[in-house]
Amino acid sequence: MQSWNVLELETRGGTRSPIVLHSTDEARAVLIGIDPGQELGDHQVHEHAYIVVIAGQVRIEAGDETLEAGPGTLVRFEEKERHRVSSPDGARVLMILAPWPGPGHYRGSAERATA
Repeated sequence: MQSWNVLELETRGGTRSPIVLHSTDEARAVLIGIDPGQELGDHQVHEHAYIVVIAGQVRIEAGDETLEAGPGTLVRFEEKERHRVSSPDGARVLMILAPWPGPGHYRGSAERATA
C-alpha cells in the first residue's frame, strides 16, 4: 500500500511544478497546485483524464460546458477531449490519467516513419 496526504504536500510554482505521485502502465496520478489567477490552459491529453478538486474553487470548461467546482468534485474527460481549468483564488487538484501513457502520447519510431 502507498498513501499520500495531498493536502500537506507543497506545490510550489503552481501549475509549472506538478507533482507526479505515482506512475505505472495502468495510470498516472499528478497533484497540481493552481496559484491564484493561474490556469491549465485549453489542452487535451491522450488518456482518459479524471480531475478531483482537493481544495479551493476551480472553473472547468470543456466545449460549451462550464462547471464551477469545489472540494470533492470529480470530473472525467474522454481521451483527447479539450478542456481548461482555472482558479481566480487558487486551488489544488488531483489529476489521474489512464491508461498511462495513452496511445500516441509518445511518438514512437514507427509513427515518425509514417508521419
